[in-house]
Amino acid sequence: MIQTENNKKYISVIDKFSIKATRFIGSTQSIVAHTVIFALCFIAILLGAGFDRVMLVLTTLVSLEAIYLSIFIQMSVNRQSRKLRAVSKDIEEIQESVEEISEDVEEIQKDVEEIQEDVEEIGEDVEHIEKDVDELQKDVEEIGEEVEEWSEEDEVEEKKEARERKSDLARLNRIEETLEILLGEIKTQKATSKARNSASDAKKKLDSKK
Repeated sequence: MIQTENNKKYISVIDKFSIKATRFIGSTQSIVAHTVIFALCFIAILLGAGFDRVMLVLTTLVSLEAIYLSIFIQMSVNRQSRKLRAVSKDIEEIQESVEEISEDVEEIQKDVEEIQEDVEEIGEDVEHIEKDVDELQKDVEEIGEEVEEWSEEDEVEEKKEARERKSDLARLNRIEETLEILLGEIKTQKATSKARNSASDAKKKLDSKK
């Protein structure tokens, strides 16, 4: 584990150096530095340094620079290819997630369509229920009217019965009064008949004494 971590750190340092080197080679500073080096080499030749030595050193430096530049460029190419592979994997994952999302969207659309159908059915049921409620309200109104009519008829019948009762009571009172009058007359007739009988008896007694 420690070796792998050290290798990763070492590789990261090399990658950073290669990135910096390739950036420096492609900059204006690199042009200025190479121009200065070549100028110094030619100045050294003019000042009496050996041409062969100067050219050997220059060609060696240039060849080493070319080798390292090719390595750094290959490293950058490999790094870019790794990034492209990672990006392609990410793209594949994104495509898979997009496909899954599209499937989910299709399922959601189906659910939405089913919900719309259910809503339409519920609307139809609500319309039927409203019709039934209207019919029930009409029936209730009719029943209320009938109940009012019945109550009015009952009131009329009760009034009639009360009137009949009053008339019956009046008749009974009249009958009682007439009965009382008849009883009084009967009593008076009985008294008069008794008085007549007693008077006739007295006359008969008087006549018999005579």
